Amino acid sequence: MDRCSWADPKDPLYLVYHDTEWGIPSHDDRHLFEMLILESFQAGLSWACILHKREHFREAFDGFDPELVSRFTEDRVELLMQNKGIVRNRRKIYAAIGNAAVFLTIRDEFGSFSDYLWQFTKGEIIRYEDGVIRTTSPLSDTISKDLKARGMTFVGSTIIYSYLQAVGVIDDHEPCCALYHRRKES
Repeated sequence: MDRCSWADPKDPLYLVYHDTEWGIPSHDDRHLFEMLILESFQAGLSWACILHKREHFREAFDGFDPELVSRFTEDRVELLMQNKGIVRNRRKIYAAIGNAAVFLTIRDEFGSFSDYLWQFTKGEIIRYEDGVIRTTSPLSDTISKDLKARGMTFVGSTIIYSYLQAVGVIDDHEPCCALYHRRKES
């Protein structure tokens, strides 16, 4: 199967992620929180690095339960800083904890984080047809600005653009990819 150029054909985990998760619309708050945390940790690193540490992250961050993560203490931060299975960046760990609290506030305000996120596109999936590879967009700029105003960190426009791709708000499969053609026909 032809895939997007970034999907490393030598990495089975990457291929499964590309084929079964990336770009598929998600409305599950736990998954949306997980991807927000993982995308924030990815800043400055490769997605392959994060993907291969994903199970360690899942364990370290209590299954990406935002209520539990929002209550992490300094002792928990120190334990995470010793965890070789995750990216040990203190600023990103603090961001995950703070972002969990903001995530919960947004969820409470909108009924779900999914409702908050998808309201920016009125529930529609954004599909670019021009084949241009983007790292930001007016949509990611808007959502990034709103999340920052609400108190989130590590949510710049580039991170949010990647996040929107990951959770299917933006379907950015490349024209050479079989999934681009399959979704275009649906």
